[in-house]
Amino acid sequence: MSPKTLTLVAAMSSILVVLAGCATPTVVHERDGSTVVTPDRPTFNKKTGFYEYEDKSGRVIRINKDDIQSIEDVK
Repeated sequence: MSPKTLTLVAAMSSILVVLAGCATPTVVHERDGSTVVTPDRPTFNKKTGFYEYEDKSGRVIRINKDDIQSIEDVK
């Protein structure tokens, strides 16, 4: 392998490690007693009043803030 190729492979590996570390699995406890495990921390949309996250298949899921009891990160 050439030095350029090795440098490129090392850079790409570093980027993948950083991106993999960004996800924060979260447990959302709803008022009805159900729980949802999300792959990343839901974001709150002030305009709609809903928490939003993407599920494993890439669909955006919305939960009304009034339906949420608590949100906690998985450790």
